[in-house]
Amino acid sequence: MAATRPLSATPTSARPRHHGGASGAGGRPPLSALLTRLLGDDPPVTVTAYDGTVVGDPDAAPRIHIRTPGALSYVLTAPNELGLARAYVTGRLDMTGDVYAVLQAIDDVSPSMADKAWLARALTGYARELLRPVPIPVEEAPSRPRRVLHGLRHSKARDSEAIARHYDVSNRFYELVLGPSMAYTCACYPDPASTLEEAQFHKFDLVCRKLGLRPGMRLLDVGCGWGGMVAHAVEHYGVTALGVTLSRQQAEWAQRDLAARGLAGRAEVRHLDYRDVAESGFDAVSSIGLTEHIGARALPSYFRFLRSKLRPGGRLLNHCIVRPHTYDSHRTGPFIDRYVFPDGELEGVGTIVSEMQDNGFEVRHAENLREHYGRTLAAWCRNLDAHWDEAVAESGVQRARVWALYMAASRLSFERHRLELQQVLGVAVGEHGDASMPLRPDWGV
Repeated sequence: MAATRPLSATPTSARPRHHGGASGAGGRPPLSALLTRLLGDDPPVTVTAYDGTVVGDPDAAPRIHIRTPGALSYVLTAPNELGLARAYVTGRLDMTGDVYAVLQAIDDVSPSMADKAWLARALTGYARELLRPVPIPVEEAPSRPRRVLHGLRHSKARDSEAIARHYDVSNRFYELVLGPSMAYTCACYPDPASTLEEAQFHKFDLVCRKLGLRPGMRLLDVGCGWGGMVAHAVEHYGVTALGVTLSRQQAEWAQRDLAARGLAGRAEVRHLDYRDVAESGFDAVSSIGLTEHIGARALPSYFRFLRSKLRPGGRLLNHCIVRPHTYDSHRTGPFIDRYVFPDGELEGVGTIVSEMQDNGFEVRHAENLREHYGRTLAAWCRNLDAHWDEAVAESGVQRARVWALYMAASRLSFERHRLELQQVLGVAVGEHGDASMPLRPDWGV
């Protein structure tokens, strides 16, 4: 994905492979030495810098361009992924070509502890020039400690603010990225050649079949987004459906879409916290991409609440991103936490299953769609690239850069098994053990 248009001319191939003075000001090592120590003698990606430094093949693409000393200031003041993200979001560090290809190329480069110590000492030589305050991009959320001013973690008020920060960007922006389905969750590809729209249709159909939906049933869809699951279930399975979302813009878009499809009499999307749903006795509940916003400590109450909304024999399909192991940290990294999903948490599928079992559900089926999410993200990246200029006009270049970076990085995480996407089906077993399930389910899709 060419996630940004180059902001300056690319250095010409006439420049040498490793260009830069033998030593910097005050005897500090030149940038070429720092970059070579970090990336190796045969770097997987070309890096150019504001001072004329070139490390790597000057004819190669993709490449990283350190446009200004301010890029290094961001790295020095936040020496982790957050600093690099700030530099990229503000345009002080640029990627020419495919952002995913750049991230993929440098993913296997892991400096040794000795290299890291050397780099730390070498960078102190740049401190006087570069270790200075730099503006924090407006797209960045406050730090975790500062968010306490907006309520306790996963309180209704703080959850509402976190959801609005990510989802109330611009419905038009999401139309450009997601395509006609307006589905912002992992698709399920019935065939490697399937389009994104075919795969999103197949995902909704798979969920409907796992839930055993039939005409006349009632469905509750929590965290419904732009209403894709609600519309699909009503239109193709004859149910009545209620969807709820904390994003006002999503709810307004979904209600207009339902009316345009002629479904308004049987389907509704409300701007509402799922905890405020008053109705009960539903035949099925779908939770597609909401658990990531719930938090590990709130999972027991979350599943107990969803169980309370179901009739005996009703089913819950929980579709969410999970960690590969239950012992992995629930917290997301600083870039995702500050720029993408504030307060988001990811548990292992074992934790999801255990909490469902312990809070009212018999678990009947689990399925990992990890590779499908890699394909989904690749399609979203292509959409953003194809509509880059309009997306920038709609949301601003810095926000578009955030989406370009996080979607490419997320694709890599799913492909390399740092993340999974698990669908877990649970049943609210009746008083005498009736699960209302076929002996051997065949979802038929």
